[in-house]
Amino acid sequence: MTRIYLIDDHLIVRAGLRALLESAGHQIVGESADITQALSDVNRLEPQVVLLDLNLDGRSGFEVLAELQRRSQSSKVIVLSMSDQARNVAEALRMGASGYVLKGAASMELLSAVEAVALGRRYLSPGLTDIAVQGFTTDADRGATLSPRERQILVMVARGKSSAAIGEELHLSPKTVDTYRSRLMAKLELADVPALVRWAIREQLIDLDD
Repeated sequence: MTRIYLIDDHLIVRAGLRALLESAGHQIVGESADITQALSDVNRLEPQVVLLDLNLDGRSGFEVLAELQRRSQSSKVIVLSMSDQARNVAEALRMGASGYVLKGAASMELLSAVEAVALGRRYLSPGLTDIAVQGFTTDADRGATLSPRERQILVMVARGKSSAAIGEELHLSPKTVDTYRSRLMAKLELADVPALVRWAIREQLIDLDD
């Protein structure tokens, strides 16, 4: 029996997962659609496995992965997602996920994933291994396109500095800093500053304590 926590913003999905997993002899120790509540529950309940959706009512499951990584949480995470995008698969693995299962997978595949991850192994849905490798390779290639100045500004933005503060330190106008930031985020194909911070952490340009 594996102690499992469910994080998904669809009640009917959680109900289906609960029925499947309990019928296989596992224990559902809790569930939530709210990231703050889920993190509090996981810290208190210490499940062996967390099943995590990446899309949580306007927020991202990557927030959960980042926080569990920061806390050195012992729970193993299986991402359960509709997305098979290389970037999402690679980023989830980089951020500590032990498994990645597509929501279109058969029930037995999810049960196999839970069993594998509970035993300390990794599990990826068939076909995702090559996709993950592609994601790792693509990210490295994107990083190589940054100029030294873009990389410098990326680190400063990731450390939480404003455009005005960066401009003052580098003797640039805030507008010029914004232009650099927009350009480097376009090169890296990042949508927002939290994604930029995650990218900087996994590329070891900053660490979690910065």
